[in-house]
Amino acid sequence: MRLLIIGGTRFVGRHIAEAALARGHAVTLFHRGQTNAELFPQVEHLIGNRDGDLAPLRDRVWEAVIDTCGYVPRIVRQSAELLASSVAHYTFISSISVYAEDAPVGMDEDSPVATIADETREDITEESYGALKVLCERVVQQTYADRALVVRPGLVVGPHDHTDRFTYWPHRIARGGEVIAPGDPDQAVQFIDARDLGDWIVRAVEARLSGTYNATGPAYRLSMRQFLETCVAVTQSDARLAWLPEEFLLNAKVEPWSDLPLWVPAKDAKFDTVNNDRAIKAGLTYRPLRTTINNTLVWANTRPIDRAWRSGLTPERERDLLAAWHNR
Repeated sequence: MRLLIIGGTRFVGRHIAEAALARGHAVTLFHRGQTNAELFPQVEHLIGNRDGDLAPLRDRVWEAVIDTCGYVPRIVRQSAELLASSVAHYTFISSISVYAEDAPVGMDEDSPVATIADETREDITEESYGALKVLCERVVQQTYADRALVVRPGLVVGPHDHTDRFTYWPHRIARGGEVIAPGDPDQAVQFIDARDLGDWIVRAVEARLSGTYNATGPAYRLSMRQFLETCVAVTQSDARLAWLPEEFLLNAKVEPWSDLPLWVPAKDAKFDTVNNDRAIKAGLTYRPLRTTINNTLVWANTRPIDRAWRSGLTPERERDLLAAWHNR
């Protein structure tokens, strides 16, 4: 299959490209040439900019396109409409952030989605991100109808994740000692290994799958306690989990999700109960959690030791919080 990937050199995109190459497809990457441009020397690279410089895509034909980096509907429309007559199938990578605040526990693909008063906004903020993704989805669906596949991943994790939102935990627990574990130990957490996501997306494209699918994991309910205890088991460290309650953490100005990744307050816990049955029935599979933890840690240990972490508590901040907790 001749496959065009918009993006394809960073995290999710690179794992999709790797999956496509492993399955024998002829891959073309369209990107700006600014991030990991040295990757995949064996494939065709088209350098341009999806906002106004799509000339390299003109007068070309592919069997399918996977759009990994669409955030603004006006910009997504440019590529969607340009390629409408030259590709048979368009996959858009969206997000479970599309769901509205009033979506129910166990939300599925038909649950309410976010809206935005000014649909011409293009600034991407915590408030606007999900609603803009909804509008991007609609552009693709309106343009391609039953030739469109919309994938809504949850938190994507694994090697090459530049956000550190999952990597923090295996790395921190491997250091050992007393580790802050946040909130309710039995609260659910959800995420998906980028390699599982990439492999399934490529297989879905091969099958010309259409419609909308939540792509998060695992296939069972995973609690924060189970996740962190699995990190301890995989790293074989002497880490001791200190469960600090939500009230204490919030009063100490600890930021959910960023200071302590995967953790959200109980009021937001429903966003870790997303229903993924439709994608599982369509072939989405998951590697063992232990494998994701181990592979992520191995990759993390190849990075410069003095690099700045984008998520997670600093050792100093964690020590201060633990001291405050024990001295309360």
